[in-house]
Amino acid sequence: MSYVEKLVREKFPTKQAIITEITNLEAILNLPKATEHYVSDLHGEFNAFDHTLRNGSGNVKQKIVENFAGRLTPKNIQDFATLIYYPEDELAFQKGELPDQEALEQWYLNTISNLIELLKVTATKYTRSKVRKALNPDFVYITEELLYNDQQEHDKKNYYNKILRNLVDLKQSDYFITATCYTIQRLVVDHLHVIGDIYDRGPAPDKIMETLMRYHSVDIQWGNHDVLWLGAVAGSALCMMNLLRICARYNNLAIIEEAYGINLRHLSMFAEKNYEDNEAFRPKTLENEEFVMPDEKLQITQIHQAVAVIQFKLEGQLKKRRPEFKLDEMVLLNQINWEKKEIKIDGLNYKLENTCFGTVNHEAPFELTEEESEVVRSLLNSFMNATKLRKHLDFLVSKGSMYKVYNGNLLFHGCIPVAKDGTFQAFEYEGESYSGRRLLDFCEQKLKKAYRKVHKGESVEADMIWYLWQGSLSPLFGKHCMTTFARYFIAKDEPKVEHKNAYFELRKEEWFCKQLLEEFGLNQENGHVINGHTPVKKEQEPILANKKMIVIDGGYSKAYQPITGIGGYTLLYNSYGLQLVTHHPFTSKNDAVKNGRDIISTRKIVNQELERQTVADTDIGKEIKKSLEMLREILSNYDN
Repeated sequence: MSYVEKLVREKFPTKQAIITEITNLEAILNLPKATEHYVSDLHGEFNAFDHTLRNGSGNVKQKIVENFAGRLTPKNIQDFATLIYYPEDELAFQKGELPDQEALEQWYLNTISNLIELLKVTATKYTRSKVRKALNPDFVYITEELLYNDQQEHDKKNYYNKILRNLVDLKQSDYFITATCYTIQRLVVDHLHVIGDIYDRGPAPDKIMETLMRYHSVDIQWGNHDVLWLGAVAGSALCMMNLLRICARYNNLAIIEEAYGINLRHLSMFAEKNYEDNEAFRPKTLENEEFVMPDEKLQITQIHQAVAVIQFKLEGQLKKRRPEFKLDEMVLLNQINWEKKEIKIDGLNYKLENTCFGTVNHEAPFELTEEESEVVRSLLNSFMNATKLRKHLDFLVSKGSMYKVYNGNLLFHGCIPVAKDGTFQAFEYEGESYSGRRLLDFCEQKLKKAYRKVHKGESVEADMIWYLWQGSLSPLFGKHCMTTFARYFIAKDEPKVEHKNAYFELRKEEWFCKQLLEEFGLNQENGHVINGHTPVKKEQEPILANKKMIVIDGGYSKAYQPITGIGGYTLLYNSYGLQLVTHHPFTSKNDAVKNGRDIISTRKIVNQELERQTVADTDIGKEIKKSLEMLREILSNYDN
């Protein structure tokens, strides 16, 4: 008997226990496939993400319509949906709208009955034990009695109605309604996939991380913006300066100080001393966004310049340290003609404007001043020891990966670097070549190793994390270089162009997507590649390559919504197939509650299954089948 078989015998000590488990697992295989929910490029937009999560990308509303259309008016359907999304807020709103106590009690009775009916619908895909785990512990008994008894059955009708009445009379209605709403949210979506870029641009990535840490089932594919934060905590000063620059650029330094408790006073004092106002470095703000203090905009502008210049210096140091990264097109401080205020890029000279190079030594442009070195050292120590940030990023590493193969689909954030003919490009590292799936496995291994190693000062190992941010063969970047320097200091457009990897054109081709699926061991006919990273612009389509490629970065970030024209794409994969969901830009929770405004726009069927899928067709089903094979073998030999 193998070690695994011994463990099974310990868990199932009797023959009858094994028979019961076989019966249970066989039954589970025949349940409908549960719903998967895909989101991408959240970029700190917590409110929109939270709403999408609560409504299951419209799944809640759809189930209400399917079961209550004709019995509830459209307004009552929307009010019921909003109650499930925001139970505490909708309860408070309804209490203010209802005329008297009798009307409120009647509303309670009707609402609880409707919630139980909807809960029955959402629970049908799960075993009773899994539903029980999703229930609020305080109401397990009451909910199960209501859930598994037919209120129309004559002998049980009075029993059922008395439970409802007691919930009202004992002042438990609010708590029960709230608990049941969250259970419905929990059961509507079984598993969440986050395809990268939780961090940067938006105001509250920390709240997104807290929500994900509480979520019942989630995986994450890292995005290029996520690895910046991982690199900073792993000891990369260059990653840290990049993320500080992005936070300053989008007026989000509050994330650093208020959300994660990292003091920027030292940096602010240094910036105030060495930099003036500079139009190119003023923070990008949303319409009607105001600054709290009169001098706040100037202060951010000064910090923005300080961290950008330190970043450019550190890039030069990295080029010397890691020649295999081939950073010639990016490192530019040493190409400046200081007398003419010009810079040479690709053999052409360009005039510099909006310059702020007062701390740059013309003879040694990549050297930090003593003040800059101290600012970097102090900030890096703060990042590496920020408790809340470390907790969030520990979770990001534990639940994250470069890619995910899940239920026949391939999920990754950016790209697989390829030549124009579709040949996988090789990244050379310490005498080894890595391409295709092997490149992603290598990058994941390096990232996890660098993050988990304890560092004192800047980490050479974490240089690889920085390469994932903007290296020319990084699967998370996908361009020849990042032209940050040119965007700040050069008026002409030519040096600002970032040439995309051939992947982004080839992913429109069905043959290429089938090649990707084959590389990762997936079925070329049934599988799909699901991407984020590049916003789908107004004139572009999110579904490509004869439905083999689905790009779901549609504009969660408000910064991208002018070019996408929408508030984001999400994807649902249930027992009937794949559905792409288009969202309107999110306004506010208050608007959702008071005006019943949802953000669902349209659904588009990506594929429709000829036969409804069951658990047997999923990855979990494969594991169950393996368990069944082992259990049957043990059962056949049990008496021996």
